[in-house]
Amino acid sequence: MAIATASKNARAIGTARAEVSKLVMYDWVALDKRGKRMKGELQAKNAALVKAELRRQGMNPQTVREKAKPLFGASGSTVKPRDVAIFSRQIATMMASGVPMVQSFEIIAGGQKNVRFKNMLTDVKNNIEGGASLHEALALYPVQFDELYRNLVHAGESAGVLDTVLDTVATYKERMESIKSKIKKALFYPIMVLVVALLVSMILLLFVVPVFQQTFAEAKAELPAPTQFVVAASKFMQSYWWAVIGVIVGSVVGIIALKKRSPPFAHFMDRVSLRIPVIGDLLHKSAIARFARTLGVTFHAGVPLVEALDAVSGATGSIVYGKAVAQMRDDIAVGHQLQLAMRQTNLFPNMVVQMTAIGEESGSLDSMLFKVAEFYEEEVNTAVDTLSSLLEPFIMIILGVLVGGMVISLYLPIFKLAGTV
Repeated sequence: MAIATASKNARAIGTARAEVSKLVMYDWVALDKRGKRMKGELQAKNAALVKAELRRQGMNPQTVREKAKPLFGASGSTVKPRDVAIFSRQIATMMASGVPMVQSFEIIAGGQKNVRFKNMLTDVKNNIEGGASLHEALALYPVQFDELYRNLVHAGESAGVLDTVLDTVATYKERMESIKSKIKKALFYPIMVLVVALLVSMILLLFVVPVFQQTFAEAKAELPAPTQFVVAASKFMQSYWWAVIGVIVGSVVGIIALKKRSPPFAHFMDRVSLRIPVIGDLLHKSAIARFARTLGVTFHAGVPLVEALDAVSGATGSIVYGKAVAQMRDDIAVGHQLQLAMRQTNLFPNMVVQMTAIGEESGSLDSMLFKVAEFYEEEVNTAVDTLSSLLEPFIMIILGVLVGGMVISLYLPIFKLAGTV
């Protein structure tokens, strides 16, 4: 019986997806009963059905045209995690207000500017209309709605508290995106400054130093050691600039590709990043905050602890912490307490372990995990501000050494000539 039901649901979803693929988005212009010009868009199989729908609403169709496709890619831009976070808050708010699920999806999809995400939400809505549950419909898009997201929705559906769980999911997604944006903000500025410094140095070596070099040659001046080094570097860049750029770009691309394809290398890089002064501390606190928030949300939703840890392992944002969580899951599966399993990893501070132990003993594990998450999220905010203040003088030193040192070395022979005159 269960197999027959699952097969029926699969056929319904397949039929719904086929129907969605036949629909086309149309832009329309019509006159209402007062003769006022109205415009909008409507999805239908053909223009005749759009005109019929407009007449049913009491309007006189003037023009109905198939909606123009985007100039760069008909499918629209990619769906970002921030888009999913905003959608989660919207659907949670509408469900809590009593708006039916299908109508909620229609409203949210209608307000989407991202064509790809709009089509995705429309597809999910049609699958729900075809008899699929929300978590089954979301499973058609596992990249945008990961296993953790779907498990939480499934738990809410099973317990009959979907609106409450959706609100929890929305808060969770917002917190996770907030942490990620703060870390990106902390790391983006110094990286961009270093990139600009390297570009300026290359421009000086390729175009400015040769002019000074010609002047020095005409004056037959004896060049100081720093100037000789800069001139030699300029000659090398003029001859092999393509090789230098190739090595830099190739190294970056190679590291990224190797990190994606080689788990041992990715694990090594993650361990190295966690040991970098200041930045490593920020990454540690971020991973702990995401671990505590994710586990608290899943456990609060009623997901068993072992299954919750299985989903949490991929949500910490760190390979090292992800492997530690997987190890904790195995320890708990054979009967160990969570706090003992956490202690064995040697990654979690004593305060986190102790609060987890108190939560286990008092039966309020989710509440304690939320408090840990709030504490470390605040720590991440503080660490970002500290990192910014510490990096500013470091960046100035680098700029002074690279650009300032090069400029000074070029003017040393000029000062020497001026002293001899």
